[in-house]
Order: sequence, then structure tokens, then C-alpha cells
Amino acid sequence: MKGRILVIEDDDTLRELMKDLFEHNDFQVDTAVNGKDGTLHLVHEKYDLIITDIIMPEKEGLETIMEIRASDPDVKIIAISGGGSMMPKDYLNIARILGAVRTLEKPFLMETLLNTVYEIIPVKKAI
Repeated sequence: MKGRILVIEDDDTLRELMKDLFEHNDFQVDTAVNGKDGTLHLVHEKYDLIITDIIMPEKEGLETIMEIRASDPDVKIIAISGGGSMMPKDYLNIARILGAVRTLEKPFLMETLLNTVYEIIPVKKAI
């Protein structure tokens, strides 16, 4: 295994696409449907990387990032967003201020996401 990733995303299709992509590339992946569910994973598990959506029910991504940072200041976070009442760039800029090391605006290519992960978790790519 190349590392442990937690994907927090409320869109079922996108969450499963990301899970399949990372597992195909030898990462161990856990998933969560919202920030509340995602932060529960942190009680028992340690991750190399957390990818979180911003706009979600129960607990949104900015609050989730703050909670993650409080419990694990060293974990790497990628924030993703397609927007909402503000422009996606606004949410993503706030996410960077709160501690996300990278941000991606939806829609993005899976190849772009994977390359971003490899920048953060430097390992040899699968062929």
C-alpha cells in the first residue's frame, strides 16, 4: 500500500470514482458521506491524506477542515468544491487559509486529482 486516504464526499458517484481510482493505484481508501461521518473516522484511524468536499449536509467541509486540523495538524488535506452560494474559488481560498494544502475546483479530471495526490504523497505511480 502506498498510503491511507480518506475521501469525504456527499456525491455517491464521485465518491466511488475516487475510491476506485485510488484503490486501483494501491492506496488504502476509506470514505465518508459528510464531514460528521468523516471526522468519526479520525477517532480510530490515521491518514496520510484527506480529501474533502466543501458543500455537504450534516457538517460542511470548512468546519471539517478546522476540526481535522485541531486533531491532526500534520495530515495533508485536499479541498474540492463546485460552489454553492459563493463561487468555488471563494470556498477554496478559505479552505487554503484553514489548512488545505491543495484545492481543486469541480469538475476536475481524475488524472488531475491523482497527479495532485502524487505531489502530496510522493510514491512511484502504478503503470
